[in-house]
Amino acid sequence: MAGAVAMTGSGSSVRRIAVIGGGPGGLYAAALLKRLDPDREVTVFERNAPDDTFGFGVVLSDETLGGIEHADPEVYRALSREFVRWDTIDIVHRGRVHTSGGHGFAALGRRRLLEILHERCAGLGVDLRFRTVAPPAAELAAHHDLVIAADGVHSATRVAHADAFGPHITEHRNRYIWLAADFAFDAFRFEIAETPYGVMQVHGYPYAADASTVIVEMREEVWRAAGLDTCDAAESTARCAKFFTEALDGRPLHGNRSSWLAFRTVTNSRWSHGNTVLIGDAAHTAHFSIGSGTKLAVEDALALAACVEEQPDLPAALAAYEAERRPVVASTQRAAAASLRWFEELATYGEQPPRRFAFNLLTRSRRVTHDNLRLRDASFTAAVEEEFGCPPGTPPMFTPFRLRGLELRNRVVVSPMDMYSATDGLPGDFHLVHLGARALGGAGLVMTEMVCVSPEGRITPGCTGLWNDEQATAWRRITDLVHTSAPGAAIGVQLGHSGRKGSTKLMWEGIDQPLERGNWPLKAASSLPYVPGVNQVPAELDRAGLDAVREQFVAAARRAAGSGFDLLELHCAHGYLLSGFLSPLTNHRTDAYGGPLENRLRFPLQVFDAVREVWPGERPMTVRISATDWAEGGTDAADAITIARAFAEHGADAIDVSTGQVVPDERPEYGRSYQTPYADRIRNTVGVPVIAVGAISSWDDVNSLLLAGRADLCALARPHLYDPHWTLHAAAEQGYSGPGAPWPLPYGAGSRTPPTGRTDAPKPRLTLG
Repeated sequence: MAGAVAMTGSGSSVRRIAVIGGGPGGLYAAALLKRLDPDREVTVFERNAPDDTFGFGVVLSDETLGGIEHADPEVYRALSREFVRWDTIDIVHRGRVHTSGGHGFAALGRRRLLEILHERCAGLGVDLRFRTVAPPAAELAAHHDLVIAADGVHSATRVAHADAFGPHITEHRNRYIWLAADFAFDAFRFEIAETPYGVMQVHGYPYAADASTVIVEMREEVWRAAGLDTCDAAESTARCAKFFTEALDGRPLHGNRSSWLAFRTVTNSRWSHGNTVLIGDAAHTAHFSIGSGTKLAVEDALALAACVEEQPDLPAALAAYEAERRPVVASTQRAAAASLRWFEELATYGEQPPRRFAFNLLTRSRRVTHDNLRLRDASFTAAVEEEFGCPPGTPPMFTPFRLRGLELRNRVVVSPMDMYSATDGLPGDFHLVHLGARALGGAGLVMTEMVCVSPEGRITPGCTGLWNDEQATAWRRITDLVHTSAPGAAIGVQLGHSGRKGSTKLMWEGIDQPLERGNWPLKAASSLPYVPGVNQVPAELDRAGLDAVREQFVAAARRAAGSGFDLLELHCAHGYLLSGFLSPLTNHRTDAYGGPLENRLRFPLQVFDAVREVWPGERPMTVRISATDWAEGGTDAADAITIARAFAEHGADAIDVSTGQVVPDERPEYGRSYQTPYADRIRNTVGVPVIAVGAISSWDDVNSLLLAGRADLCALARPHLYDPHWTLHAAAEQGYSGPGAPWPLPYGAGSRTPPTGRTDAPKPRLTLG
């Protein structure tokens, strides 16, 4: 069958193949391409000897093994005979061991993996040239149909053709070293050591009946404080064994050309250049804490070989390979980045309750979730829920949460979403239906859009306001509906001022584009337009202007209190006026309100204090911030800690942690729950309750974030546009019908999933061929 496929694809024209690098990815690519067409000439260049290898054990997933089994059963059978398999994870912290099962791992020694691939390549007739430095890729490309660069994280091919591949390499903060122990752990073991120098951790797993990989990792400042930066390999190995003597039961560790490293994340704009293609670590890396390096390299080899056979020519094959693999790799790298950051910030989680700490570690990459873990190990997950305070049968999202005198019936927030549907700032029937529907839909807290404190503080002509009593009366109509028709639901108001991002068109007419007529003058922290040459240049607020804006917020807050809102949020995010003071990219002032962060905080804190003074004492007040500008030189995670702490010290009851939208040239790292690590860090560093936002799309995400202690409340926007009853449906899908998600009495008949078409038709009894 492979030969038949080759005749219709590009495989028949790819006759001479050079592989640079004899690691698992390069060897497996060579074996597959030779197996698909035995007449090919395939050469592997490896600078090391056959028995030279680095590291110890490698872990492969069931998914990867399935691909190997399908493509090359002989290699699969050889691997299967060597595998050590286990399904438990032990988390050891402060003398307590928490075990979670149902995870499913398979590992073997890296040396044995390479031996199996050497044998397979030799048996197929691949020319293996050990102790041979490959000629430059450009030279090989002139005499071969395909050059596969599998030359690792320090790829010389990638460096030589950087202009074509467009590499980006990020070096991270932790130091780690690969070591081994001469005994087998009986689980994947994460052990935390709180030493006089700081927190250290072990990632350990068996790879043979009598051997385990032991990776020791710590922050660079801990590594230096412990004096490990001045130790040679032997001394480092001995000292690591002492730090983790209990885990090792007093037994030694040993190395294999082991040295301390800082992990490097590699990405490339393109993976191919002419007839040269990158695979494995040469193309991309993902942190070892999710066991991905060898897995990704082997999967690259599988995909590349398949695409070479399936596509009509080599350019199409290389384009198809990249199109197939890039989304998978990007997803893996996002998960790996989340895991990497979790271990970088490990010290912030030390005070978490023990089971929550274990759950947090297990779900750190966001690939393992609450629901997924419940399927793997129901008893462990139930113990975590009990420690969290979930009544029996109650998902975490449906537990109550108190902010001052307000008790929310559940942890779901309808995030503020600008509707651009007001006239002269007046909320109308649309807002009544929009906000009322979401309150009836079960959320614990429904937030208004940004309500502007003055006409010139609007983003667009369609924005709502609270600068006059007529608007206050209209808002009262909406809060009354929520309180009477959706008992138990709370409604909050978000107050803000557009600053330099005002006087623009409605979103669907051209987001951030200036009005063609009817513009109003803008005021901001500094005279900097949002988009130079496009948006209006704002006037820098002077002393009188600052005082006037502060009083506008105060007047709007008084009206909000009279309108019956349960909570008030001060909008200090997304590049609007107060956010403009916080970011160094938008605040170029030279007075007491500019310069260092302490000064940039001054005016937002003055506004907060003035609003808090008139806002009823029993009602909570929150602040939304942009925890990063996603731009060089802007607000970063460390600044966000300082900003959150300052507002908490001034009386903020919670911090609503968003990101970005401050400058137009931002580069966000989009992905599922991509903003939540910032909320996590603020919560576990400052100790203030946080509202997490940012592509939280499922009730499983919400439960996971809450149970791991990364958030206290979760705000969702687009899911509530798609489904106003998202919270009630989340309850129904989880089989929950308690007080955290009561159905409105008129809707009671709809509290069960409606029946669908018949799906139980009789199955055929016979299959005739």
